[in-house]
Amino acid sequence: MFDQAIEGFQDVETDNSAPKWKEFRKTKLTLRQISKLRKMNDVRNFEKAQNLKKLRKQYTPAVAEQPGL
Repeated sequence: MFDQAIEGFQDVETDNSAPKWKEFRKTKLTLRQISKLRKMNDVRNFEKAQNLKKLRKQYTPAVAEQPGL
């Protein structure tokens, strides 16, 4: 929680989420931010699928050969 932020996860220049004094409105996401979030989500889903394939391959029980077949 108190570690340094990982490089590339937050773009400080485009971060407009810091509220100002007596400002109660939520910030609006730009199309660029929405597109970036979608791409990040697609990459996460792809990496998760690849990881699951690796895990299934690693933990699949070995097929035992039956003599005589």
